[in-house]
Amino acid sequence: MAIDDIYTAGIASGWQVKDASTFTQNMSFDADIVIIGTGAGGATAAEILTHAGFKVLMVEEGPLKTSADFKDMDEARAYRELYQEAAGRASSDGAIAILQGRSVGGTTVVNWTASFRTPAETLKHWASAHGVKGHSPEEMAPWFAKMEQRLNISPWAMAPNANNKVLQDACAKLDWEWHVIPRNVAGCWNSGYCGFGCPVNAKQSMLVSTIPSALAGGAQLIHRLRVEKIQFNQDQVTGLLALALDNKAKQKTGIEVTLKAKHYILAGGALNNPALLLRSNAPDPHQRVGKRTCIHPVVLTMAQMPQEVNPFYGAPQSIASDYFQWRDGATGKMGYKLEVPPMFPAIASGVFGTYGKPLQEEMAMLPHTNAMLALMRDGFVDDSQGGEVVIDDAGAPVLNYDISDYIWDGAKRAYLSMAEAQFAAGANKVRPAHLDGQWASSWAEAKTQIEALPYKKFRTALFSAHLMGGCAMGEDEKTSVVNSEGLHHQLKNLSIFDGSVFPTSIGANPQLSIYGLVAQNATLLAKKLGGKVS
Repeated sequence: MAIDDIYTAGIASGWQVKDASTFTQNMSFDADIVIIGTGAGGATAAEILTHAGFKVLMVEEGPLKTSADFKDMDEARAYRELYQEAAGRASSDGAIAILQGRSVGGTTVVNWTASFRTPAETLKHWASAHGVKGHSPEEMAPWFAKMEQRLNISPWAMAPNANNKVLQDACAKLDWEWHVIPRNVAGCWNSGYCGFGCPVNAKQSMLVSTIPSALAGGAQLIHRLRVEKIQFNQDQVTGLLALALDNKAKQKTGIEVTLKAKHYILAGGALNNPALLLRSNAPDPHQRVGKRTCIHPVVLTMAQMPQEVNPFYGAPQSIASDYFQWRDGATGKMGYKLEVPPMFPAIASGVFGTYGKPLQEEMAMLPHTNAMLALMRDGFVDDSQGGEVVIDDAGAPVLNYDISDYIWDGAKRAYLSMAEAQFAAGANKVRPAHLDGQWASSWAEAKTQIEALPYKKFRTALFSAHLMGGCAMGEDEKTSVVNSEGLHHQLKNLSIFDGSVFPTSIGANPQLSIYGLVAQNATLLAKKLGGKVS
């Protein structure tokens, strides 16, 4: 069955899409609103503001890649073309691997489709601890519902694949809470290749939903264009200086592009937004930019199952458990959500953390391998305030992130929970993703080993695909960068619309949290700017 590339038809019909790598001379563009970044936040805002009657310009430093580019379903190609730093991004010391998207549509192009509303406990904590207004569970509910309808988000209706059924079976046997994960898909082929770009346009990423809608409404998109600096005068942004990138979206071509607008929106994510503000020497009187950058630290355990689970096939995430998430409240021991990641050869070889014959043997067992992850929730207590984004000599973002004893305790408890679950589901043996981890053939053996492991950076494998904070929202400018509506405290025509405004992590995959919050705040902005809002 042939799948039409919607961008080929759209551009032929008049969509305004420009590739900055083709620019041969310095350029300038103007609009009512310029949006930097086309991920969950930027693209949601673009659709709303375009249809409110504004001339919108979307800017993306990554390339435009579409379903026509994804048909090979190739892991190496995807990392190279669709991820920040070719999937090699990490914390400043290299101890935490970070997966983020980098193309038109951002991380929504490569995520695994899990779409959760922001937990009520998180929203209540933001209000009580961080002075956030207007985003209570009751106030957010209609915005989540709006975006669920817009992006076809609903609990996965098919049976879980064998990989996710391991978690479902474990929770049923141990009497732990579990639930079916809502996914943003329409006509999903259940192939499991979500992380490499959906070849059939089933995933309702920004690439196939809000960006085409904005373009059809008259918005403009320029890709392979990096915004280098924000220009401002007193409390007003006066323009943006951007640099064209080559056709691999890596090197600067030497072409400068000036962008002018009445209002500007940052939506480049929790690392790139603070870096841009810092490079620009933007007003930051209380030194809040880059602070409280939260990441959902992730630890994993691997299990060898008697049956084939083929962790590379089928909807990648369809079952989750919050049994350990809020049992000690928002500010007690670190909580964590249990999920199951897909395991493809390249990423699996890194997760195993071995080499030579042991790696060869483990990779040979990949069809029988289940990995379980614990998505830990940081930012809620004094001993876990996230990390800090700074910039290097070239102005690129650098994430400094220390691991406190509070987090290590969470990691140990998460290892124990996951090992218990995998053995309860019938695993033959289990091993934590830890340099000193060994395969254990019983729950008792695994428990003894996990209790004795040294919990240190570089020995404990740590990952994150969820970057939040760094430009926290709140009504007190002494503790935040933007107000609760996303408006910058010092620059009156600058908004930040993405997960970088979260004061903490959220305790769930963040895309729907971003969709809902940005839909609410972009609608408020449209009204304030005199747009047509229904």
